[in-house]
Amino acid sequence: MTQNLTPNLIRFAKTLSILVVAGALAANAQAQGANQLSDNPVAQVRQAKSWEYGPFVNGGIGVGDRSNYKFFWGGFQLAKPLTPVVHAGIFSGQFELGGNIMPLWQAYTPAPHTEATTCIVNNQSQPCNLEVGGGTFYGVSLTPVIFRWNFLTRSKRFQPWFQGAGGLIYTTHKFPPNYLTTQTVNNQTVIIDGGTSVWNFTPQGGAGFHYFLRDKRSIDVGVNAVHISSASLGDRNPGVNASVQIQVGYTFWR
Repeated sequence: MTQNLTPNLIRFAKTLSILVVAGALAANAQAQGANQLSDNPVAQVRQAKSWEYGPFVNGGIGVGDRSNYKFFWGGFQLAKPLTPVVHAGIFSGQFELGGNIMPLWQAYTPAPHTEATTCIVNNQSQPCNLEVGGGTFYGVSLTPVIFRWNFLTRSKRFQPWFQGAGGLIYTTHKFPPNYLTTQTVNNQTVIIDGGTSVWNFTPQGGAGFHYFLRDKRSIDVGVNAVHISSASLGDRNPGVNASVQIQVGYTFWR
């Protein structure tokens, strides 16, 4: 009977040894993977699909006929990756949905001035000088939809992205400044359809990056091209056809 038990015990011991070794190897591999993630803040937030939130400031200038416009904005952003990594060659990455709110929105335009143009007085065209509004404009802005693509990268600190977004601005005075509505031309009162709107829309697109200072903390830099238009909510819609905005923020991840 002892002879019959011996081979069974040997087989059991071999099987148990194999299981112990396999378990140790698996635990070691898992520990190595955890250590790799702990050393890679970019991979951490990518794998966890972490929420990101934090403050930012934004400065910009107008382009073309609005090159004398300056902008300064500040606010808070919130976003979350929604998909796993999608592999598409150099475009491999992860889709993220976000938004922001800017309680600080300022535009600096030329001071009120007169501008030479052509007026219609008594059904006749004649040259005239019209008063144009200007100065500093104050408001708030909401960007409820930001579609961002986070590129797949091997870097442990650097996470590049590009995005498209759409927002809304409310200003305390009609923006952008335009001809004042009621003016005097050759001692006659002329009504000008110069009113713009306190509501404007901001379709935009740009690119940028997160740079991780440590786990779940990053500095963020972005460059956006922003168009400002009232969609003809006012009498006139001169808008800001293009502006370049540079944004710098600090992001927390969880």
